[in-house]
Amino acid sequence: MRRVLVAAVAASSLAALAAGCGDTKDDKSGGSGGSGGSGGKTLTVFAAASLTETFTRLGKDFEGTRPGLKVRFNFGGSSTLAQQITQGAPADVFAAASGTTMKTVSDAGDAAGQPTVFAKNRLVIAVPKGDPAKVHALADLAAPKLKVVLCAEQVPCGAAAKQALAAAHLTVKPVSQEQDVKAVLTKVRLGEADAGLVYRTDAKAAAGQVEGIEFPESAKAINSYPIAALTKAPQSALAREFVQYVLSQQGRAALSAAGFESP
Repeated sequence: MRRVLVAAVAASSLAALAAGCGDTKDDKSGGSGGSGGSGGKTLTVFAAASLTETFTRLGKDFEGTRPGLKVRFNFGGSSTLAQQITQGAPADVFAAASGTTMKTVSDAGDAAGQPTVFAKNRLVIAVPKGDPAKVHALADLAAPKLKVVLCAEQVPCGAAAKQALAAAHLTVKPVSQEQDVKAVLTKVRLGEADAGLVYRTDAKAAAGQVEGIEFPESAKAINSYPIAALTKAPQSALAREFVQYVLSQQGRAALSAAGFESP
């Protein structure tokens, strides 16, 4: 069974971004080049926690093509982010870790146009460095004395975990259920859990403090990641441009390097 060494990743999500995110006047500059028109503006992107490393990088690259632009991120559980958007939190772009959470936003009329799937992701078993509990396969998570942490079922990583466990005909009783995948990874890293299910990309993003164990049942629970500009985006033109940037060759290359699969 293949193991991938992974390191800890900070598990905190940003709070919903409200007033104070910068100029909220709609960007009418258009285009996708590095021309002026973005100075002093802030683009607010709500994105699934598992996109933290990749989108942070893409955000900096996007800023570099538009002098004066600031890209602000709110990373967290997709279901929480979707709820914030439908309740009126100011945001320009939403990138979710599942079609179900994006549908919440679309059904509320908050997605501008048809969301586009830009990546896919699958789960691995995360264990502390050295694997002290000797976890080797998904079936091991059902051991009564094993401390397992999962994402809550209402967030995409939890829904995927439920589907993978069902495919393996396993019942696992977690010691806790977290609101996003980074929280699961942190509990494993700190030794508060013997194992947890996280995305492959979260495993690959790190280097040395936890180990990631691949398992065949993950193929039964692959998550698709859709992205959309939002209808009430304060920076609507820039929102569309950022979506296109994620879908571009450069965006897809960054996603592939992080371990995401092509849509």
